[in-house]
Amino acid sequence: MFDNLSGKLENALHVLKGHGQITEVNVAETMKEVRRALLDADVSFKIAKDFTNTVRDKAIGQKVLTALKPGQVLVKVMRDEMAELMGGEAVDINLEGKPAVILIAGLQGSGKTTFSAKLANYLQKKKNRKVLLTAGDVYRPAAIQQLKVLGEQIGAEVFTDEGNTNPVDIAEKAVKHAKANGFNTVIVDTAGRLSVDKEMMNEIAAVHKSISPSETLFVVDSMTGQDAVNTAKAFNDVLNFDGVVLTKLDGDTRGGAALSIRATVKKPIKFVGTGEKMEALDVFYPDRMADRILGMGDVVSLVERAQEQFDETEARKLTKKFATNSFNYEDFYSQIQQIKKMGSMKDLMGMLPGMGKMTKDLDIDDDAFKGIESIIQSMTIEERLNPKVMNGSRKARIAKGCGRDISEINKLVKQFEDMSKMMKKLQGGKMKNLAGMMGGGMPKMPFGR
Repeated sequence: MFDNLSGKLENALHVLKGHGQITEVNVAETMKEVRRALLDADVSFKIAKDFTNTVRDKAIGQKVLTALKPGQVLVKVMRDEMAELMGGEAVDINLEGKPAVILIAGLQGSGKTTFSAKLANYLQKKKNRKVLLTAGDVYRPAAIQQLKVLGEQIGAEVFTDEGNTNPVDIAEKAVKHAKANGFNTVIVDTAGRLSVDKEMMNEIAAVHKSISPSETLFVVDSMTGQDAVNTAKAFNDVLNFDGVVLTKLDGDTRGGAALSIRATVKKPIKFVGTGEKMEALDVFYPDRMADRILGMGDVVSLVERAQEQFDETEARKLTKKFATNSFNYEDFYSQIQQIKKMGSMKDLMGMLPGMGKMTKDLDIDDDAFKGIESIIQSMTIEERLNPKVMNGSRKARIAKGCGRDISEINKLVKQFEDMSKMMKKLQGGKMKNLAGMMGGGMPKMPFGR
């Protein structure tokens, strides 16, 4: 996420390295490099210029404390200004109305249909809403079927009106269906085009007028840079939408859309999509995104993801298992599945300070646990529940069953034994405090390493 921009900004800030104070000369030189990095990231010239001018003005005259270096002071100023550029603070989705109606708009290929399902999943799990998905894209042949498949995955009903080519009529019928069947939220997925055209704008405006949505979200592919900002402006002129959704932030994103769109349309970014999984949707926090862009990581979001997957009851069970030396391969396998639900490994590593740069050019496979899983799946129930029965003949059978070399089996068994010993030693105050902080998540984290 924004690896290229992060690297260039870091290089720009090296200009101040070794200087004892902030001056107009060294800040101007640094800001010149920062502006170049922003332009390379497809941020508009005006926004890049205004941003660097503001940072320069705020940085000059800042007192550099003994404990800080000029570069650190400038990073703090840049971080605060970048967060402000992207909106300053998170803005929640509006769910007023009975039912609350959410209209999804955007160009074809921006990820509207996938986002609609992700949003439904988010609202069901985190807001305890009963959601009705509406298939309002009557032009793309696979759109209706795609929404049905995704709806089935997340356990959400999908309203369709097969053969009806009037999106206004479909949306109105969906709202009526929701009212009659106890749904408190309706998400309307609409058609997109390959480019902005008058017909599409008139159609989406008609849908908007007919259902008076509580929330209108514009979905934009973050990989399209400044083009995304121009498209957002065109849609906003017609719809006056409430917020923006940036999709595909896990791809080769330059960052121009995230940094420019808020300043251009004066509407908040509300959500970001970070992967294909239905759980890969995050509320947009400008300050956290600024931290990630500047290579500071995002530990808060990492902790929140851990808390979503682990609970205190499970943590206490595991603590007891470690204390009594009864942790087994079945428990190990269960923890791996929990960690995998937190997101892609590269994205998780990017949330750790300094790790974004280290993992930039690494091809981190999301199936990093596949080898371990195949080994555990090849064990018998007795072997999974009682690791002490493991011997040479059993290892040979397991290796044959999962198609792996016996050295890999030996390595896993050794790592498992070492980990169990380490965790048993850690039982006590430190482990309990960490478990409390993470809502049960922290004890499991080492198992994925």
